[in-house]
Amino acid sequence: TRSATETLFRMGVARGTITTLRNGEVLLFCITAAMYMFFFRCKDGLKGFTFSALRFIVGKEEIPTHSYSPEAAYAKVEQKTQKHEEKPRRMNVIALIRKLVDSVCKHGPRHRCCKHYEDNCISYCIKGFIRMFSVGYLIQCCLRIPSAFRHLFTQPSRLFSLFYNKENFQLGAFLGSFVSIYKGTSCFLRWVRNLDDELHAIIAGFLAGVSMMFYKSTTISMYLASKLVETMYFKGIEAGKVPYFPHADTIIYSISTAICFQAAVMEVQTLRPSYWKFLLRLTKGKFAVMNRKVLDVFGTGASKHFQDFIPRLDPRYTTVTPELPIEFS
Repeated sequence: TRSATETLFRMGVARGTITTLRNGEVLLFCITAAMYMFFFRCKDGLKGFTFSALRFIVGKEEIPTHSYSPEAAYAKVEQKTQKHEEKPRRMNVIALIRKLVDSVCKHGPRHRCCKHYEDNCISYCIKGFIRMFSVGYLIQCCLRIPSAFRHLFTQPSRLFSLFYNKENFQLGAFLGSFVSIYKGTSCFLRWVRNLDDELHAIIAGFLAGVSMMFYKSTTISMYLASKLVETMYFKGIEAGKVPYFPHADTIIYSISTAICFQAAVMEVQTLRPSYWKFLLRLTKGKFAVMNRKVLDVFGTGASKHFQDFIPRLDPRYTTVTPELPIEFS
C-alpha cells in the first residue's frame, strides 16, 4: 500500500490534479506523528511492533501506565552508591565525570507529574537527543558498510566516508531532535497545566514532526501515513464503528499491485526508484525491454526514461517496419 499510495500521489502531481506544497512531507509527518503519539499515550492504543518501536524511541517514561515509582528509582540509586563504596576509593577521570553528570541530572527542575525520576527535565531532553542521535548515526553507518567494503581495495579513501557522511548526521539529527522536542514539549505542558494528559501527545508529536526538516523523505511520510490509516481502520472495526470486509487485506494488496504494475508499464517516472529496481530484479530485467514508444500515444510519457532503447522486432509480426529488425541466420 505504501508504494501504491506514493505512486498515486506522483500520478496526480504529474497530471496537475494535485498541487504540491512546500515542505509538504514535513507537514504530513507532523500530522502522522501527532496521531501516532496520541495512540501511544492512550491505553491499548497501539500494540505489537509499533508500540515497542515507539517505546524504544521516546522511552517508557512517556507511557501513562509506567509503574516506575520514585521509591524504586531512589532504591536503585542507593544500590549503585553502595556498590561504588565497596570498590577502592580511587577517583579516576571516568568516575569523576560520571559523578559530575549524575549531580547535574539529579539537581534541577522536575515536575511532580514527570516520571523521569533519575533526571531533571533539562537533562532528560538532552539525554534523549544524544541517545537517539547515536542510534541514527550508527544505523546509517551500518547501511553504508557493504558499499564501503566493496571499494575497500580499489578506493580506500571511501572508507572514511563511512563515518563522516552527511546522511549519517542527518538521520541522527532527525531522530535526536524528534525525541528531544517531544520530551521537552511534554515536560513543558506538564508544568503549564499541572497534570499529565494523553492529549499532550498530540501537540508534542506535531511539534516533534518538524524534525523531518533534517531528513526530508516523502517515502517515510507516505509509509507512516498509510500505516496510520490502516491502524485507524482496524481500531474502527474493534470499536464497531467501521464495517468489516472479508479478505480486505488481500483486496487492498491486489489493488496496490495493479496500480504499481500499471505505472511500471505506462509511466515509470511515477514509481519510487527502489520499487522499480525491485521489479527489475524480480523479472530479470524484462520490465525494461518493453517497446514503450508505441504507448506514448496515451500521453503518459511511457518512453520518457527509455529514449535510447530501440527494441529488435520480427518484421513478420509488425505492421510498421521496425528500426532494428531481427537478423535471421
